[in-house]
Amino acid sequence: MAIHKTNAMRFLDKNKIPYNTHEYESTDGRIDGVAVAEKLNQNPEHVFKTLVLQGASREFYVFVLPVTCEIDLKKAAKTAGEKSIDMIHVKDLFNTTGYIRGGCSPLAMKKSFKTFIQQSAQQLNLFFFSAGKIGIQIEAKPHDIANAINATFADFVID
Repeated sequence: MAIHKTNAMRFLDKNKIPYNTHEYESTDGRIDGVAVAEKLNQNPEHVFKTLVLQGASREFYVFVLPVTCEIDLKKAAKTAGEKSIDMIHVKDLFNTTGYIRGGCSPLAMKKSFKTFIQQSAQQLNLFFFSAGKIGIQIEAKPHDIANAINATFADFVID
């Protein structure tokens, strides 16, 4: 059965960026990043999650990091050029991005936000991230994704 195209996949198609999709079972409720990596039989350091934060300026920022890592809010604020930064409330995620928790993709959000990808991705040939729907991941080259969305590689995780 063919996978129904998500906005993230259509974005990649439109920009002629090569990618693969991978489906995983989500009805068991195990949709956290480490479980997804396990279901895809992938190294969790190659599977990334997308977090949306809001700075003191009220601007939104997108941070893409390995599922095994936690964001360091001080480093993230410095990376974004903000005095302080915090995660947005999960209830605000859909209205801000067009995506739900567990299916938030850094691609094709409602609006374009300044995006940062954890610098460890630069060492990877391919990485995985949400296709914009729970149960589907996209596999692509980190540099292709960064170039397509004008993302910056930076270090913003807890050491």
